[in-house]
Amino acid sequence: MNDERAEVIRQSFLRQARACEDLGSPFTARLCTLVAERLTEETPVGATILGWPGNPDVAGDALALRLAGTLHALVRSGRDPALSAVYPPHTVGDDTFWSSVEAAIHRDEAFILDRLASAPQTNEVRRSSALLPGFLTIATLTGKPLVLSEVGASAGLNLQWDRYAYRLGDFSWGKASSVDLAPRWEGPPPPVADIEVAERAGCDLNPLDPASEDDRLRLFSYIWADQQDRLDRTAAALAMATESGLKVEKADAIDWLRQRLATPRQGMTHIICHTIAWQYLPPALKAEGEALIADAGARATEAAPLARLQLEADGKPEGAAILLTLWPTGETREIGRADFHGRWVKWVGWEGSTA
Repeated sequence: MNDERAEVIRQSFLRQARACEDLGSPFTARLCTLVAERLTEETPVGATILGWPGNPDVAGDALALRLAGTLHALVRSGRDPALSAVYPPHTVGDDTFWSSVEAAIHRDEAFILDRLASAPQTNEVRRSSALLPGFLTIATLTGKPLVLSEVGASAGLNLQWDRYAYRLGDFSWGKASSVDLAPRWEGPPPPVADIEVAERAGCDLNPLDPASEDDRLRLFSYIWADQQDRLDRTAAALAMATESGLKVEKADAIDWLRQRLATPRQGMTHIICHTIAWQYLPPALKAEGEALIADAGARATEAAPLARLQLEADGKPEGAAILLTLWPTGETREIGRADFHGRWVKWVGWEGSTA
């Protein structure tokens, strides 16, 4: 075992622990910390993790989140009752907790190694709280029905944002819903506009079917085990998606966008949207996608405008940027910032932006 490489992996788990603590999951932070401090290469699972050849950080292979999701899947599936006994809502000491994790690493070796081979997949519903004010802004500025094209849509839960109820500060929007989103809001209220969604579609390399028990388990497993509110919210959103028959297309993002952007939508505003997804595209594909969108923007007209609404990390320490680009002008503005899990939104708006 390369000790230097193992130390790189351990440090990546500690960075993830700090991020989990900041995002309100002390349990996952504790798990990542104990892995960093106590995991050895004496088992195939330990050797695989500590010898991981790729980028272990969240911007790369998200190794710590792979392991956390894999262990949570063992708990939620009922495959490992002994591990379940030390997971929330149960509370045990570090030694007892780690002994149970080590036992699971031995007992469930094949399952863990198989799951570690695939990337985490989430569909954080609260990110719709950052999208709604953007959609209202677009509707206000263009006055046209909306056509939605979401890249990296997972199970499509943020494609049905208009079926949720919102409380954004003193501003309320939407009908009564089993999904009620009320982030901590800072800034002026978003604009008031009538919204009509004429069409919605999304793509993902590995789309999840809301009606599939296996796919629901996968989605739930990557939600941190001590965040019951996220689990409940996702369950309600999945039930709504199942009832509506919403499905996400299995496709490469760039090929799918090329097809979606081939024809301008006369009398409608076509919106390309993505949340914490674009950053995971390889650099070459990202550049190709940017060029593709810019080319479509150059063809946009007042009668068939194009918009791009995104919530993506930008390297700044506080949350992610909410960016809006509108064509035919092609102007881009940072209209706000939001927490990666949608816990808070700092809203600026199109008029208030200085970008």
